[in-house]
Amino acid sequence: MLLAVLKKSFHLNINTLVAMGMVLALVGSAVSVAFSVHHARLALQDLQLLREQRKALDVEWGQLLLEQHSWGAYGRVGQVATEQLQMQPATLQNVVMVQP
Repeated sequence: MLLAVLKKSFHLNINTLVAMGMVLALVGSAVSVAFSVHHARLALQDLQLLREQRKALDVEWGQLLLEQHSWGAYGRVGQVATEQLQMQPATLQNVVMVQP
């Protein structure tokens, strides 16, 4: 009985089809906006994480450069050569001049 009433009261015409199509387009558009906003937020989270990692790596790089300069300083090389390797400057008798 309910089905018979719905059939009598509901007639498919062009206006009804256009309205249904517009409602479907509106719902589809709303879902796609929500989906794109969600992905944009995820991408922003990833970007912030990568920026933090870059900052930490920059700090570590600076520390490594300082360490490299301190290990390679001329005074440090001479100190290690005399203290740990027991190296001494050559005497004049042991120096040989090479002519090209």
